Amino acid sequence: MANQWFFWAILSACFAALTAIFAKVGVQGVDSDFATLIRTVLISLVLAPFVWLAGKWSNPLSLPPRSLTFLGLSALATGASWLCYFRALQMGEASKVAPVDKFSLVLVAVFAWLFLGERLEAREWFGFALVATGVMVLAIKR
Repeated sequence: MANQWFFWAILSACFAALTAIFAKVGVQGVDSDFATLIRTVLISLVLAPFVWLAGKWSNPLSLPPRSLTFLGLSALATGASWLCYFRALQMGEASKVAPVDKFSLVLVAVFAWLFLGERLEAREWFGFALVATGVMVLAIKR
């Protein structure tokens, strides 16, 4: 059970890859901001019944204020990310946009180190440096 997170992370990566492909097709001929709104509404319509039927619904106002604040900030960051991602997909190729978007992996490591006090080993920093290098290779014009 210790590596259950890895299974879910791989599944997340698979769905994220499909998201890029589906979104690239979906934004053709549609304003990217409006497409982001449609996506957000559909996600809410799917998740709300799922949470309810799974018996996981509780009053959001009963959450600690700190949790509500940071979940709100996370929602704002997610919305901004999706708006930028859809705009980039509308303008560029999915095979180039998605890897650059994944530069967030490097930023998560840096932010986790700065703000959460997480300590990474040299091997992990090397891996993130490789990701950053890969993003630069993909982003540089030939």
